[in-house]
Amino acid sequence: MVQFYNTLTKKSETFSPRDPKLVTVYCCGPTVYDYATVGNFRTYTMTDVLVRTLRHFGYTVKFVMNITDVGHLVSDDDIGEDKMEKGAKREGKTAWDIATFYTKAFLSDSRKLNLSEPDVRPKATEHIAEQIAMVQILLAKGYAYQIDDGIYYDTAKFPRYGQLTGQRLDELKAGARVEQNPQKRNPTDFALWKFSPNPSADGKKRDMEWKSPWGTGFPGWHIECSAMSRKHLGDQIDIHTGGVDLIPVHHTNEIAQSEASSGKSPFVRYWVHGQFLLVDGAKMAKSKGNFYRFADLEDKGFDPLALRYFYLTAHYRKPENFTWEGLTAAQNSLNELRKQLVLMRKSGRTSLSAEKLEKVDMYRKRFDEALCDDMNTPQSLAVVWEVVKSNIPAPDKYDLLIDFDEVLGLKLNEVASVASEEIPEEIQVLVKKRDQLRIEKKFAEADTIRKEIESKDYVLDDTPTGALISRR
Repeated sequence: MVQFYNTLTKKSETFSPRDPKLVTVYCCGPTVYDYATVGNFRTYTMTDVLVRTLRHFGYTVKFVMNITDVGHLVSDDDIGEDKMEKGAKREGKTAWDIATFYTKAFLSDSRKLNLSEPDVRPKATEHIAEQIAMVQILLAKGYAYQIDDGIYYDTAKFPRYGQLTGQRLDELKAGARVEQNPQKRNPTDFALWKFSPNPSADGKKRDMEWKSPWGTGFPGWHIECSAMSRKHLGDQIDIHTGGVDLIPVHHTNEIAQSEASSGKSPFVRYWVHGQFLLVDGAKMAKSKGNFYRFADLEDKGFDPLALRYFYLTAHYRKPENFTWEGLTAAQNSLNELRKQLVLMRKSGRTSLSAEKLEKVDMYRKRFDEALCDDMNTPQSLAVVWEVVKSNIPAPDKYDLLIDFDEVLGLKLNEVASVASEEIPEEIQVLVKKRDQLRIEKKFAEADTIRKEIESKDYVLDDTPTGALISRR
């Protein structure tokens, strides 16, 4: 029985979808005004493992992850610039150009990290009509009101507002930031639709704006996820994922507007949130300038999948501290695992005794139990290494680990299959030359040969039986 910790109920619960034939999952995707950080990708990897876990246990999943390309302001108080417009000014481009460029960058990094492709990847700018329609419903039902700068949601009209945080509305109001807009009825009220400001003196106006029943403007950040999840998954969904930073504002507001507009509760059955990736004990964030992106890792020679392995070493609900030493350890572990898979692949199959068959079943059960326990990936990895060190026949180890990797997503099958291909003669010559240098204890020269081999996209690992070469 798969169990997840549900932020809504503050406890671990056995997963039970609304429709046994189809599980619906929605993940808040990136705001594409800049490169995603490796902190952002920890949340997306958590979601990927969740989707893979459900499919591993036989569920059919419809997975939606959006692209936020308009409406996300730099402040949660509905003031300041739209992040897309700010990115456009920063680079001297249009907001549309910024969205296209950073969406492509995000998708490229996602492929490097081996994230599963969502069934639907909707963009906020392609669902303006759906967002306007939802705002109209909220106005008609009395949950929204108009003031000078836009249409706002009246949080006092929704009795369950704040249920995701575990706070009452009066507690949220007391803890809200200093009121920035005196026309708002409550400090916690949020924008559903913002009116475009008047063009500046030089005639410039927003790149992204649309006509609406209330005037030209653009949607608020929160309304997009409610409108897109409704269109692609229905009024009520099984699982919604995101980072813990989205709980107090974005996800709280999603619940309010979704349930008020549809009249159905709950909007989401299971809220699953990932903790922060830290740097020196602080949250990794663009605003703090303490972030890294994939290019920083690749510049230092790291395989992006080493980052995925690094994420798996910590439970998703616990903060994880990013260090280069930690990433190096993950890279070394991944390299060793790959090497072991290649050796297993080369071994001939032997008969499997009853004792070893029981071990195979035991390891499979323990791996599944770890996944069922709120996606305990550190324990899953521990089972992987127990299999590697076990005495069951190598081909059976290989089959078991490849099966586990359907969830872990480390692309072990590709490494093993590529490594079994014929190595070019020029690479074989270099390997033999390096072996001879090592025999002669000319280690500096041997290391130079290793670097030459690696520059040609091959990985060389030393084993007790000799050097093992495979394509990177």
